[in-house]
Amino acid sequence: MTNINNIRMFVRVYELENMSAAARDLRVSAAVASSRIGEQERHLGVRLFNRTTRSIQPTEQGRIFYPKALDVLQALEDAEAAVHEVTLNPRGSVYVAAPLGVGRRLIAPNVALFQEAYPEVHVRLRLSDRKVDLTSEGLDIAYFLGNPPDSGLRLRSLGECARVLCAAPTYISRFGMPETGADLVAQNHRCLLLRYPGSDQFRWTLHTPDGPQRFDVTGPFACDDGDVLTSWALAGHGIVNKPLFDVADHLASGALVPVCTDSPAPNAQLGCLFPHKRNQDPKIRLFIEFMAERIKATLNEHLKTSQLPR
Repeated sequence: MTNINNIRMFVRVYELENMSAAARDLRVSAAVASSRIGEQERHLGVRLFNRTTRSIQPTEQGRIFYPKALDVLQALEDAEAAVHEVTLNPRGSVYVAAPLGVGRRLIAPNVALFQEAYPEVHVRLRLSDRKVDLTSEGLDIAYFLGNPPDSGLRLRSLGECARVLCAAPTYISRFGMPETGADLVAQNHRCLLLRYPGSDQFRWTLHTPDGPQRFDVTGPFACDDGDVLTSWALAGHGIVNKPLFDVADHLASGALVPVCTDSPAPNAQLGCLFPHKRNQDPKIRLFIEFMAERIKATLNEHLKTSQLPR
């Protein structure tokens, strides 16, 4: 394979008609310059210059090679300039997937701010509580809440999200206040379940004096949209297990109140997955960093203003 430095040296020797001058121009020794010309000639299998003690002149093959060598160097310069331009002024589309709650509460409110900062980048946001496949669905970034799927993708952790079991005061007045996970099962509480193919949300893991324990909870209401579960909880139809950021405003207003406070839900990991590229696309890196800063600030603010233990 041709060494680009050898081509640069050939061009400067051709233009200056002097090996030593070309070496000085490219800040290498005359010996290095001569070696690079020799390597290029061996690679092509032809002599590029006729050398004498007084002069160096291009051969016919050298004259043929020169304009093509200039094209190569110009193409490289254009490519480097394009990358530099994209890095300073990123442009193009970023395809992002996120669970409904994460997307609506943490990502979407900041998309306009990102677009103001980087007006040439267009964000295509897809929200679903179902699992997505980055590769087959043509996505650049996929946010997740919980355990990350096994994959060859890179993971960026954004911290842990507090979770809370809560219900409307009207529900508690009708069905009582469960204190523990065992109460949920023993008292046959109506739990609002997130169900979709492959979902395990009908088993709630809660802290107990004996450590984390899974409880098989039941209820007459289930949906694959977490916001629908919240609306049912607000209407007094049952108990919901939600990330704090999803229900913080309702807890602050008293529309929902924490339940099972003796068996709190463990925190859930929040992060994003993206393809592992050696030279990562600048606009993807910028989007991840931009959102990470704002998501962490939002999570900390909710935890600070809530009554939940940290």
